[in-house]
Parts: sequence; C-alpha cells; structure tokens
Amino acid sequence: MFKLELYDGNNNLLKTKSDERRAYLGYEGELPEGSYLRVAAPADSYAWVKVDKCIEKSLVYLPDGSLTYRFPYKREAKEAFPMEAFSGDRFYFSVEAPDETDLTRRRNVALNPIDQKECNGSFPHASANVETRNESVFFACNAIDGILSSDGHGRFPYASWGINRQENAAIRIEFGRRVRVDGLGLFLRADYPHDSYWTEVKVSFSDGSEEILQTTDREGLQEFSLKAREAEWAELSDLKKHEDESPFPALTQIEVYGVLSK
Repeated sequence: MFKLELYDGNNNLLKTKSDERRAYLGYEGELPEGSYLRVAAPADSYAWVKVDKCIEKSLVYLPDGSLTYRFPYKREAKEAFPMEAFSGDRFYFSVEAPDETDLTRRRNVALNPIDQKECNGSFPHASANVETRNESVFFACNAIDGILSSDGHGRFPYASWGINRQENAAIRIEFGRRVRVDGLGLFLRADYPHDSYWTEVKVSFSDGSEEILQTTDREGLQEFSLKAREAEWAELSDLKKHEDESPFPALTQIEVYGVLSK
C-alpha cells in the first residue's frame, strides 16, 4: 500500500490518499506554517515521490517504509529552491511504485532531489562535517539534488555544498542499502574568479577502499571510472585546494554511478 498524508503544523490531518501502487494528492488552499507531508510505502522498498510542483520526483529508498518531508517556510530556508516552490494555493504530491527497469538499470545512485539536511527517512542522504554558515544554499543535500548549474553561487539554481574554508571538510552520501558502484561524477562550483577549485580529492567507501582523483577547474562534469565495489556509503574528503587567491572551493554536485546489489 502506498499512502500520502498532509498535515498542518499542529499535526492535524488535512487530506490523505492511498492506493495499492500509485497515490496522488491535490490540495487547494495555502499550507499553514509547519505543515508537512508523510509518505508511506512497503518497508525496504523504493518509491517515486513528488513533494512539490517545482521539484522533480525522486526515486528513493525507504528502509522503514516512510518519510516525513517538512516544508521550508522561512525565507532563508527557501532560497535553495525555485521561488515558486512551497507557495501559492494549489499543491500536488505523489508516490508511485517503480518499474523493474527503474531498479535494475545503471544510474546515478546518489541522486535524491527531496533529500534534506536532517534525514527525512529517504535515501540517498547527504551529510557533511561543515556547511557554510549553516545556510540552506550551502547544505550538503544540495550536492545530490540534480541541479547542475555551477557558474554561480547562492540562491537557486546555484545552491552548492559550501565548506566554509575548512581544510578537513568531508561529505558523505549514504545509499541506505548496498549498491554496486563503478563510477563517479563531480561538478565543482565554477563561479570564477570568486571561486577556487580542488586539484585532488579522495573518495572512500564503506568497504574500506578508497581512490585518489585528480580534478581541474573545468566547468561541468568531471567523470571518473572506478574499480567496481559494493558499498553502503561513499565519502569525499582530503580536498586539495588549488594555490590561487580565492579561498572558496565548493561542490555543486556529486554523482555516483552503479546498480543495486542483489
């Protein structure tokens, strides 16, 4: 059973829809501050989930069979999203069972446009040991949201993972279960000359393996083939900054390519 429940900030149920494989919920009226969406699916399953008209639906893993998406309301919190997101008086949400091909094809297993700073129950989930000034436009989750514009910084569409000049900065992508990975893609933020960039990074995996990658100031995708391995998480660390005047290297997006482990 797949289910959607929309609540206001006082935990009052506003509307709900459910179905064996696909549930769709439309809502008319403004959402009170503190409102949130609860999504239910079979435990240990994947689901396509849409939480706003302006955000792409996400193929996410739900180990516990549920996620709770709390809508941003404060102006600063909304700057990482399109201006029209989470606003107005017409809303649309959905949850759908994936097809077999969705689960078996090689893809970016790090992608999750509905990830949030605090894990909402869905995976992949990004976390980091630093996020510049704790501002939403520099949260780790921005690095797996699928928005690839890298020639700017700040509000949408230029949100990124910012490291606040911290030399030991690291970002981890948890898949929620084992996946078989064989490649990595990086989009370094390229708002030059404001930005700097990394010339070398280390990628580590939950199986204890690691690889050193050489990176450049190229704008756009920098793609790397990796020795195939099974892992529950991948971490980027040991970020070597180029010796230029800018103190601001940052990451627009990380992509991890692979398939689900059997």
